[in-house]
Amino acid sequence: MTDQSSLLLRKQLGELNKNPVEGFSAGLVDDDDIYQWEVVVIGPQDTLFEGGFFKCTLTFPRDYPHRPPKMKFVTEIWHPNVAKNGDVCISILHEPGEDKYGYEKPEERWLPIHTVETIMISVISMLADPNGDSPANVDAAKEWRDDPTGPHSRHQHG
Repeated sequence: MTDQSSLLLRKQLGELNKNPVEGFSAGLVDDDDIYQWEVVVIGPQDTLFEGGFFKCTLTFPRDYPHRPPKMKFVTEIWHPNVAKNGDVCISILHEPGEDKYGYEKPEERWLPIHTVETIMISVISMLADPNGDSPANVDAAKEWRDDPTGPHSRHQHG
């Protein structure tokens, strides 16, 4: 028996292959595992990331779309909303419901209507316009605030 989540993910993958969305490409890490995606984000124009190719993984839970996938940058990236280990930290990928810290409204968090496309569009807009209020990488956020046009993209942090 095939899970509803895997049917939905296959459908989304098929649609993205037929009608690619500007700014990213998506595929499976392994053709036998619909829950592990590999995504390449193209650095948005007029940003510090322009011209870059950033490889990411999306790991979907079995109860998708009721719960969000986890997203991780495999390519090193210096950004306030990406933790140093590559984990992407944006509202749309947070578990649904109330934010116990009161920062986010429930409708800003994960909703089952979201798709890989809406996730990726949010991530691309996050690259262009970081959220410095709740950074995953405090050093990057501080640097971004102090020098918004600085050479972030050239920094190598080990």
